[in-house]
Amino acid sequence: MASKTQKMGIMKKIIILHGWAYETEKWKDFVDALKSNKVSVELLKIPGLTEYIDRPWKLEDFVEWLHVKVTQQKDDVILLGHSNGGRIALSYCLRYPKTVKKLVILDSAGVYHNELPIRIKRAVFKTIAKIGRKFTKSEKLRLLLYKLTHERDYAQASEFSRDTMKNMINVDLASQLPTLKVSTLIMWGECDVTTPYKDGELMHSLIPNSQLLTISGARHSPQFTHTDEVCKAILNFINP
Repeated sequence: MASKTQKMGIMKKIIILHGWAYETEKWKDFVDALKSNKVSVELLKIPGLTEYIDRPWKLEDFVEWLHVKVTQQKDDVILLGHSNGGRIALSYCLRYPKTVKKLVILDSAGVYHNELPIRIKRAVFKTIAKIGRKFTKSEKLRLLLYKLTHERDYAQASEFSRDTMKNMINVDLASQLPTLKVSTLIMWGECDVTTPYKDGELMHSLIPNSQLLTISGARHSPQFTHTDEVCKAILNFINP
């Protein structure tokens, strides 16, 4: 039986923002699982990753790019962001809260860290930006520097994408989160070592009208390893 909103012609559409990755094939099973529940889903191609960029982007550039995508929709939009995609989704909802019905974030980036491994990563990025291209053409040396940061994707990135990543890891949204007006579901793998679980707890404490769901035994990408559990939680959230 069709819901009241379906009868009125108002449907829901989930727009997915993937994390920092250059391939999206892993998302197929998750997207198919949502679609099998009669949900309209679109996995966007992120500029600088699955789409070419001709200059380094800042977070504001991603927000404005996403605004064009969202305002083209005829249906109610639910944003779903994973990792770096979560950072973009959060920033977008802070800037344009009235264009989004609900927000789902999975193991999201967006909290600034200054622990030793992160300081090393920033220092390596800075070194590469300043001297890597000028003083060495050694691919082995560059790969060694990337290995120190534990960022395989950085080694694959174009020059503009590398500068974009450097811009993104310096972002801290924590001070803005208490002003977020969009109903938010926060899902986090309890064993995540990429964006630690404490970040999810912090976001939950800061975002009004938010829910925190812990995915037991999951790491940074529970949508791939715990697909049914994640899908069920999303469907319950968007169809209360």
